Amino acid sequence: MDETPRRGPATVVELTAQLRRFAEDREWQRFHTPKNLAMALAGEVGELLAELQWLTPDEATLVMADAERGGRVRAEIGDVMIYLTRLADVLGIDLLAAADDKLVEVARRYPADEVRGSAAKRT
Repeated sequence: MDETPRRGPATVVELTAQLRRFAEDREWQRFHTPKNLAMALAGEVGELLAELQWLTPDEATLVMADAERGGRVRAEIGDVMIYLTRLADVLGIDLLAAADDKLVEVARRYPADEVRGSAAKRT
């Protein structure tokens, strides 16, 4: 396998297959347990949060306009996507189906005509 990651857009299915091959080529499957992948995902989300932690709301909104800081945010989001995709693959979860199911559930709990403009949590 070419060691250079593919450039350009890819589907979730293609990304999943690419990450699976990446792990297989390195014989990392034994390390890619759900627990380990979830912990790695949490760590990467923490690193993403650290990039935004002390920014004002306006600075956070404009973070991608700063080449250095935006590059770090982009890299952390890439790490989050990689670990989330790998975790879903190991658990046999279709990411798009899971997201769609969740969106249907949230839409039912938060009907637009009842919650428009409110961030209040509903149970």
